[in-house]
Amino acid sequence: MAATEKRRWAFEKVAAVRASIQAHIELLTKESREIERLLVASVKVHPSWRYRAELLESVPGVGAITALAILAELPESGALSEKQVAALVGVAPMNRDSGRHRGRRQIAGGRRRVRNTLFMAAGTAMLRNPVIRAFRSRLDERGKCRKVARTACMRKLLIILTAIVRTNTTWAGPNIAPLRAHP
Repeated sequence: MAATEKRRWAFEKVAAVRASIQAHIELLTKESREIERLLVASVKVHPSWRYRAELLESVPGVGAITALAILAELPESGALSEKQVAALVGVAPMNRDSGRHRGRRQIAGGRRRVRNTLFMAAGTAMLRNPVIRAFRSRLDERGKCRKVARTACMRKLLIILTAIVRTNTTWAGPNIAPLRAHP
């Protein structure tokens, strides 16, 4: 709603209406921050959720909001294979083939909220996570376009997060098999 109101504000000419829209944007932003704070607080109260959130947040590029999205919207993440979780979220390339026609592979379907959150987390991970950054560099060298590379980074990050949840381990970095036991 805040994004919609911001677009309305940009095109509004009447000062009184702009002020009203601005007040509504501020209210929505305040409410959104309060809801995020309450969600983070509720995760901290529940021991197993707190533990899983800490595991997820140990990965560079993954913050509290991404961890919350994985916990809430993808509870089966540790129980599925890499291909299954990628298809469930909608970051697996699906073929567009029919008979002799071979179409482009595209992502489709899936859990939009998790995918949107991963999109933002992948942007941060491409800057801060050495594994994702190196992966992105290899894709760039192969001439992949930006959106394809970012989607591939989203999938890679999702697979790392799924492995962390499945094995109950924290991020260990690029030098070791990417995980180590949680204390």
